[in-house]
Amino acid sequence: MKVSLLLSLLLGFALVASAANFNQDIDVTWGDGRGKILDNGQLLTLSLDKFSGSGFQSKNEYLFGKIDMNVKLVPGNSAGTVTTYYLRSQGSTWDEIDFEFLGNLSGDPYTIHTNVYCGGKGDREQQFHLWFDPTKDFHTYSVLWNPQRIIFSVDGTPIREFKNLESIGVPFPKSQPMRVYSSLWNADDWATRGGLIKTDWSKAPFTAAYRNYKADACVWSSSSGKSSCSSSSPSRNSWLSQELDIGSQQRLKWVQKNYMIYNYCTDTKRFPQGLPKECTARAR
Repeated sequence: MKVSLLLSLLLGFALVASAANFNQDIDVTWGDGRGKILDNGQLLTLSLDKFSGSGFQSKNEYLFGKIDMNVKLVPGNSAGTVTTYYLRSQGSTWDEIDFEFLGNLSGDPYTIHTNVYCGGKGDREQQFHLWFDPTKDFHTYSVLWNPQRIIFSVDGTPIREFKNLESIGVPFPKSQPMRVYSSLWNADDWATRGGLIKTDWSKAPFTAAYRNYKADACVWSSSSGKSSCSSSSPSRNSWLSQELDIGSQQRLKWVQKNYMIYNYCTDTKRFPQGLPKECTARAR
C-alpha cells in the first residue's frame, strides 16, 4: 500500500492521546514481584537480581504513534545488565523498533543500542553514547513511528531516522500493530565489552525507574481488525506526517558525528556483498 493511501486511511479514524497512569495502561508481565507500580500509578520500577529480571508491556497495541517514556537507568556498576524499551508485534515475522541500554562499569558510559526489524529480520543496528549520565535523573526516550519514517529521540533530540524506502525494495513496518515493552535482564554473555565484563551480583538488586509514559497513537482493535485512531484536528495528529525540520536535521548530524559508536551502514566487513539498500540510498 502506498504511503499516501495509508496515511489517508489513518486520517479516517480517530487519534488517541494517552498520558498514562501505569495502573491503567501497563501490565507487569514477569519478574515475580520485581516489577512494581508505585505512587498511585505515576512511577514504575523494574529490578534484576541473580534469580530473575522483570518486565512490563502496554495494555494496548498501536499501529503508528509517538511514544514517550521517562527512564532513569541502573546506576553504578551496571555491567552485564540490559534495560530494554521497544515496540514489537506478535508472531514469527514480527516487526520491532528497539531501544536497548547496555550497562557498563561505574564511570564508563552506557551504550544505547537501536534496531529496526521488519518481517522478523533486523540487522540494522546503530549504537550511541550519550552526552549526559542517564543514571542521575530521568530522561525522555521517544519513538516516532509514522508511515514515512521512524525517528528515535532522546530528550527531544533525534539520534536516528529510518525512512520508508519501500520504493527501492526496503521493507518498512507498517501493517502489524505493536505493543510497548520494557524489561531489565542479565545479558553478561554479550552486553558489556562483548561479554568480557560480567555482572557483579554483589551490587544487586539492579533497578531502573520509569515515569510519564505517553502514547499519542492509533490504538489497534484486534476484534475489529482496525485502527481506532484518527483525527479531525490536524494539530492533534501532527506526528502522522512529522518529519525532521532543518534544526532537527542539524541536531541529528551532531549526535551521529559525536556520539555514534557503531553504524551498520558503514560496516563493509559485515556486508561483503554490498551494504543494505537503505545505506547506499543515504537514508540512514
